[in-house]
Amino acid sequence: MLEKIKGCVNRQNIRRHILPVSIILVLCAVLILIPSEFDKDAFENTERVKVLILSVDDSQIKSAGLILFGEQRCEIEILGGSFKGRITSGMNYLSGSLEKDKIFEVNDRALAVIDYDYDYDSGENNIIFVNIIDHYRMNYELILVLIFAAALIGFAGIIGFKALTSFAFTVLCIWKILIPNFLSGTNPIIIGAGLAMLLTAVIVCLVYGFDKRSLSAITGALSGSAVTCVTAVIFVDLFKIHGAVMPYSETLLYSGYPDLNLTRIFIAGIFIASSGAVMDLAVDITSSLYEIAGKRPDISRAELIKSGMTIGRTVVGTMTTTLLLAYSGSYITLLMVFTAQGTPVVNILNLKYIAAEILHTMVGSLGLVTVAPLTAVAGGMLFAKKGGNKTDS
Repeated sequence: MLEKIKGCVNRQNIRRHILPVSIILVLCAVLILIPSEFDKDAFENTERVKVLILSVDDSQIKSAGLILFGEQRCEIEILGGSFKGRITSGMNYLSGSLEKDKIFEVNDRALAVIDYDYDYDSGENNIIFVNIIDHYRMNYELILVLIFAAALIGFAGIIGFKALTSFAFTVLCIWKILIPNFLSGTNPIIIGAGLAMLLTAVIVCLVYGFDKRSLSAITGALSGSAVTCVTAVIFVDLFKIHGAVMPYSETLLYSGYPDLNLTRIFIAGIFIASSGAVMDLAVDITSSLYEIAGKRPDISRAELIKSGMTIGRTVVGTMTTTLLLAYSGSYITLLMVFTAQGTPVVNILNLKYIAAEILHTMVGSLGLVTVAPLTAVAGGMLFAKKGGNKTDS
C-alpha cells in the first residue's frame, strides 16, 4: 500500500512539476536557437563595447535654460572587444532633449559604438570614431534580475522557479516570435491572439501542472481574452484611433517599414497587455473553487458556481482599479500638462491619446468582468462532485 501511494505521489509530481518545466525549458532553448533576419548587425565595421570615462571636456556644451546642446568630448578606456585596453577619445552629442541626452562624468561606465576600418599596411583594425551612446546599465540590470530571482525562489520555492521559467519563456516569445512577425508584416491581430493563448496555456500549466485546474483557468482566461480581442477590434474602429498614438511608431515607419499596419499592432497590444490580468483573475478563482471543493467534496455544481460568482465579484472590484492604476502611469505627465494649461475636461477626454488610454483600460476591464463568471462556471463543472478535490481524475 505504501509503495502504491509513493508511486501515485511521484506520478503527480512528474505531471505537476517536472514535465511542464522540462517542456518549457526545451522550448526556451529552441527559441534561443531560432535564427532571425533581424538578429544581424545593421552596421558593418562597428563594435558595441563598455568604456570607462577618464576625463571630460564640456567647453563645447551650450545651455538654454534647462536645455543643453552641443558636444561633450571624453577621453575613454575601452573595456571590451577587440580594442580592449586602448585609450582614445569619444564624442557625446547633445540634441537639446532632456529625454534623450546624457552627461558623463569621470569614472562613469558607458556604452560606446566604435567605427573602425582595416589597415592593409599594418594588417590591423584602426579606430575611426567613437560615439558614446549612454551610461552602461547592464551590470545593474543583471544584479536586479538576480535579486528578483533569489527573492522569488526563496519565498515561493519550486513555484517561484516555475514563475521564472514562464517569465523567461514570455520574454523569448515576444523577442523571437511577436516582434519579428510584426516587422515582417504578418497580421498582428492573429499573431497577438495566438501568442496570448500560447502564453496563457503555458503559464497556467506551469502553475498547476496538467490537471483540472489548468483546464478551468485556461478556459476562463481564453474566453475573457477572446472578449477583449473582439471588443478592441470594434471600439478602435469606432474611436477612430490610429496606431501612430503608440510611442516611436512613426519612427518605425520612417526606419524602412512604411507598410506596417500600426492600427492593427495597436489593437494587438491592447489584448496582449490585458491578457496577464485576465489570466491572473482566472487563476485566483480557479484556486479558490478548487480549495472549496477539496473541503466540501459533497458540494453541488450549482453551489460551487455560485461561490465562484461571489469570489469573482469581490476580486473584479479591485482588479479593474489595479488595471486603471497600471495604465495611468504611462500618461500621467500628459494629464499634468493639460491641467497646468487649464484645458477643458471635454477636450482632454476627446484627445486621441487620452481616448486610446481609456480604450486600453475599459477593454481590459471588460475582459476581467467577463472572465470571472466564465471561470466560475468552468471550475464549478470540473471540480464539483466527481472527484473535484483531487489533482486529476
